[in-house]
Amino acid sequence: MRVLLIDDHPLTRLGARTLIEREWPAAEVIEAESAGEGLRRLAGRDIDVVVLDVELPDATGLDGIARVLRPAGDTPVLVMSQNDEATYAERALQLGARGYLPKDLGPGELVAALRRVAGGGRYVTPAQAERLVGLLDGRRPAALPHEALSMQEMRVVQLLAAGRTPAQIAATMHVSVKTIGSYRGRIFEKTGWRSTAELTKYCVAHGLTAPD
Repeated sequence: MRVLLIDDHPLTRLGARTLIEREWPAAEVIEAESAGEGLRRLAGRDIDVVVLDVELPDATGLDGIARVLRPAGDTPVLVMSQNDEATYAERALQLGARGYLPKDLGPGELVAALRRVAGGGRYVTPAQAERLVGLLDGRRPAALPHEALSMQEMRVVQLLAAGRTPAQIAATMHVSVKTIGSYRGRIFEKTGWRSTAELTKYCVAHGLTAPD
């Protein structure tokens, strides 16, 4: 088992490494503290599972997940986060993550999640499973404004909330500034937000941004 662990908290990495090596004594755990470092370590290596924190210094939220998923290819990615799982889990899975693990669960859940995704399956918590079954049955919970947004629109929201300018967002997403302006207009139309300040306040209140 070769695991790439991308997390900027040394204690979190130490705890995860200890659990992995206890369960798989011959495992190789490769550590990275940023998305950029993680991508460099991923390149050219035969990795079985990537464990990705969504709150990194150089990549946060859905944008960070997308940034790692693209080069990961067929390598399964398990997302870990302190954010509200109802907000992030469904979108992370839609992007292509093989599992979503809230950090407030017991340590045994990391082992269970790794075993599941490394074996070719998907990992979801019971709460996530119930929500997904509800969606399939047409029992969608009362929608929040951001749930009306597309994946790309949600990425723009998170980057705006992080203080990025339209030009910076355009460079990150590899589109034109005009396209970002169109996204921004659709976002405000769908949600009813009237300014970037209101957007940012909403994101903070609903756990959609990473802490400073």
